[in-house]
Amino acid sequence: MGLPQPDERIPADLDIGVWGMAADGRPFSQRARTHNISASGALLCNIERELKIGDTIGVQVGQQKTRCKVVWAKNTGSIQKMHVGVQLVTKPECPWMIFLPKSRQEPTVAPGRRRWGRHKIAFPITLRDERSPVRVTATDISGSGCYVEMLSPFPVGTGLVAELWIGAERVTTRALVRTCDPRVGMGIEFVGLKAEGQLRFQDHLQAIDPFNYSIAYHNLKSGRVPS
Repeated sequence: MGLPQPDERIPADLDIGVWGMAADGRPFSQRARTHNISASGALLCNIERELKIGDTIGVQVGQQKTRCKVVWAKNTGSIQKMHVGVQLVTKPECPWMIFLPKSRQEPTVAPGRRRWGRHKIAFPITLRDERSPVRVTATDISGSGCYVEMLSPFPVGTGLVAELWIGAERVTTRALVRTCDPRVGMGIEFVGLKAEGQLRFQDHLQAIDPFNYSIAYHNLKSGRVPS
């Protein structure tokens, strides 16, 4: 018998938060349950609104948030209401990973997927378009861009000016909306930030990410020395 595959589903009854745009074009936010989970997706039940295949919704387990794409939906006609199959938009952001057996967990970062590692920290940014500035908090950020949770995200292709801080230095850069998930958020790229600025910003994020401090402390206690 071979080793379990990472995408194999295991039964799991987890309390989760779900939000986004329903098939009728109206926003929704509710509590739901998982029926089973894997490293790349899940089967959700108790969904009260009809969802469209291909739409993106927000999902939260404990304090961990992520985005999922709806791959199928079925009205069960029972007390469990809608059953919805979802896939993670980005696998390293699996919010239920700790509930999976270790043999079915995938590496947290796939080699070569991104030039810059993302940091799951709250980072304040000011975005400006031709109207007024909008102060937002990025929850997934790197030297090249970020994801911002917003109820009314800008359309894909919108040009923005992003204002952020690297320590005590204010940095202003052109930004472009690359992805838009209605009632969930948007992904933006810092197109005006040159390679040197991206590197400085990445180093700053690395320094303020508390997760990295915990890794360094663990390595120090275990006698590991960074190479």
